[in-house]
Amino acid sequence: MFDILLCIRDDHEIRLVTLAAIVCFLTSGTAVLMLRQSVQVNKAHAQAWRLAGGFASGFGIWATHFIAMLGYQPGFIAGYHLGLTLCSLALVLSTTILGFYLATRQKSVAAIASGALVTGGGFAAMHYLGMEALQIPAMIRWNAGYVGISIAIAILPLYPAMTIAVARRSSTSGCVATLFIALAIIGLHFSGMTAIHLIPSRMAESGMLLSPGRMSLLIATVTLLLLGACLAGWIIARRTSAAIAASQRQFSILVKGISDCAIYLLDKNAHVANWNPGAQRLKGYSEDEVLGAPLAQFYTPSDRLAGLPEEAVAMARTEGKFVGEGWRVRKDGSSYWAHDSIERIHDDDGKLIGFANIIRDMTRYKQDQDRIEEARLQLDAALEHMHQGLCLFDAHGRLVLRNRQFVRLWKLPDEACPPGTGMMEVARAALEARTGATVPRERLENMRALLAQSLGDPDLPPLVSEFGEHFSVSISSRAMPGGGWVSTFEDITERRRSEARITHLAHHDGLTGLPNRSSFNRWLDREIDGALRMQKQLGLVAIDLDRFKDINDSHGHAVGDAVLQQLAEALRDVIGEGEIAARLGGDEFAAAKLFSHPQELADFAARLESCLSARKGDPLIPVVGASMGIAVFPNDAEDREALLNNADLAMYRAKTNPSETTCYYEHGMDEKARRRRQLANDLRLAIDRGELALVYQEQRSLKTKMLSGYEALLRWHHPGFGPVAPAEFIPIAEETGDIIRIGEWALRTACAEAARWPSQIKIAVNLSPVQLLKPDLPDTIAQVLLETRLPARRLELEITESAIISEKIKALHSLRRIKALGISVAMDDFGTGYSSLDTLHSFPFDRIKIDKSFLLRAEGNHQARTIIRAVLALGRSLGMPVLAEGVETQRQLELLIDEGCDEAQGYYFGRPVPIQGDAPGFVLAG
Repeated sequence: MFDILLCIRDDHEIRLVTLAAIVCFLTSGTAVLMLRQSVQVNKAHAQAWRLAGGFASGFGIWATHFIAMLGYQPGFIAGYHLGLTLCSLALVLSTTILGFYLATRQKSVAAIASGALVTGGGFAAMHYLGMEALQIPAMIRWNAGYVGISIAIAILPLYPAMTIAVARRSSTSGCVATLFIALAIIGLHFSGMTAIHLIPSRMAESGMLLSPGRMSLLIATVTLLLLGACLAGWIIARRTSAAIAASQRQFSILVKGISDCAIYLLDKNAHVANWNPGAQRLKGYSEDEVLGAPLAQFYTPSDRLAGLPEEAVAMARTEGKFVGEGWRVRKDGSSYWAHDSIERIHDDDGKLIGFANIIRDMTRYKQDQDRIEEARLQLDAALEHMHQGLCLFDAHGRLVLRNRQFVRLWKLPDEACPPGTGMMEVARAALEARTGATVPRERLENMRALLAQSLGDPDLPPLVSEFGEHFSVSISSRAMPGGGWVSTFEDITERRRSEARITHLAHHDGLTGLPNRSSFNRWLDREIDGALRMQKQLGLVAIDLDRFKDINDSHGHAVGDAVLQQLAEALRDVIGEGEIAARLGGDEFAAAKLFSHPQELADFAARLESCLSARKGDPLIPVVGASMGIAVFPNDAEDREALLNNADLAMYRAKTNPSETTCYYEHGMDEKARRRRQLANDLRLAIDRGELALVYQEQRSLKTKMLSGYEALLRWHHPGFGPVAPAEFIPIAEETGDIIRIGEWALRTACAEAARWPSQIKIAVNLSPVQLLKPDLPDTIAQVLLETRLPARRLELEITESAIISEKIKALHSLRRIKALGISVAMDDFGTGYSSLDTLHSFPFDRIKIDKSFLLRAEGNHQARTIIRAVLALGRSLGMPVLAEGVETQRQLELLIDEGCDEAQGYYFGRPVPIQGDAPGFVLAG
């Protein structure tokens, strides 16, 4: 070792030795990189890397030796024989290439050992052949010991160096392998040079000799350029491999994340080679259960017998792709309709390596023909089936992939935005395609900032961009592991429109478009506060249509809706600034206005009344009247609820007074309303409390003067108000629906009472219009007669024509069923209201009852007597007996007898009284 150090110090020029060392380390590092690259690439590229690596490494080692030799100073004028020098270069190149091939062909100890032996032996042979090329005036004697040591040093370090280079990938291991190779090269040279002993003898042979100084610089330059080219090639190859691996990794993550599609790979024999979560969810097999299974396993037995799996694979094999639909079978035996896409996969040489199979469950789409086109587009490929547009970017902001829906969403050409396009270019192309105008750079920079913010905080909601009313898109971006991000784009135009419609409907009536109750209430609250501040008044007008139910019943709800729309349009035409009109529900409307002088409110009411009475439009749409009630804040109420209530009270007053359609609120109306509400509440409990009772009024035959029957009349004795007139509580019962229960009670009580009377006495019971329209009324009456054991011929039901008008067909159908039971039916209060011959013609009544109002006016009114005479003549012509109500005097009775009336009832015969036990006498007194 001491001799080697003296050789380096005394026989070599340090500058050239340093240059040789630099070249040596660069060559060693390049050799390690080339060895690693040749075992990482596929077989087709491995040979090229071995050749390039062996050539570069061999040339570098030869250059190291040659530069070191040029730095050798034996004390004589030295030169180098060109032929032997070139032979040494050829020798080291061939042995290094062969050694690299042997070491990387197989990862085994024998292969690496043989590679190290050939490569190290080539180094030694090159060194000693190069020494033969040395031309000096001296004879060389060799020290056999150092020669042996130099050959051992050249070979032995190469085995661990090649082992580490081939088997490991870290930078540290690469440095260690580089040091081992450099040790072999440096140790070979200096131990070999130490073995030289020069004996001066003669002059050097003449010939083509090389100048040491310039040649060393030239060789070093060429060597460094060659090594630099190899290193650059290796760097480019590594980056390319890394980019491909990253793309494949990102694509794999994307495919694994798609759970609504089954995506799996088949080998060239159509057996499962890969299985994604979507396939496991769809088919029910785990990856361990299905790997290696044939494609036919997922087909139905009939399809397998027909050879459909084989046909599909054959078509994919020959034509590149198979697309079809059919029933497929899950693990549990259930079936689903699948869209199946099988694509051929081949390597770079065009050799078949397998198939990609993409399946989507299309069962529900098969039943929905309107969505066939959408389903077909969704089944082209896993990414193309997404309803969202998708773009995947790498860590440098370059587009890795995008699906077809992204192109459609932004109306881009099919070839737009290929992979590698920068994020800013993608954004610019999409925005310009949608807007049709150049996008300012400031907007793009703003989008970049929003993207960075979204990637930094995954909890942020998606970014929503709106392009007028015709396009709104939701953009969601999420960072990917290892850099890059994925952005999805969803068209939410319809959702935004729906939200706008919902917002509008939340504040407006869906039929008329006027503000609804909640919106109207908010307006009132705001304006009431304003009225207090500005010392103004607020007038509220409650509007209710007259007989609107009759419009719906007679013309249908479509016509009723048209009436409401026509009214709303009329109200919009007369509403000015600072005024409002709203629909509160049904046929209830309201309007309001701030005012300073009473005349302003009067003008407002006049405008409303005018538009309500003079609406124009479709002549087929009937015009109905309206009643208005007006209340003023703060004179009539202190808050909104009271104001609305008082306006309603005034409106109801207007509805009950035919002579006026507009009524202002007056103090005292609320007292009547409270009484009405109290009566409605107490009426529900009147039967249970025993407050209701029946009284009976006699009905007499004017020909025989005998008692023919009784009319049962309902009475209510309220515990607080005392006796309440039927004219007051019956309408309340009809409004609340309590009339059904009360009417049934009255019918059962009257029948039970009449069942104890003599068999020739009949009982007449009034039916409310609400009762008549109840579908099960005939069944109820039959049940009552069965329970009370009253013969049907002794029961007479009295109805008014108004009970038939509202639902004529239903009412007449119910009456015919009642009459079929043997019960007689009388028309009550004939001559008032809607009395018409059409009603008498539509249904054969058993009796007509003349309203008492005509008899009361008959003594002094010729017209009333004429009406009585006409009704009696009508009854005789139709064969219907006529009964006159309200007989109170002898003259009224004589008038009826003279005109030929059949029967009568009234105070003249006796007031209505309760009857207990048998009915009283049957002969008319006097």
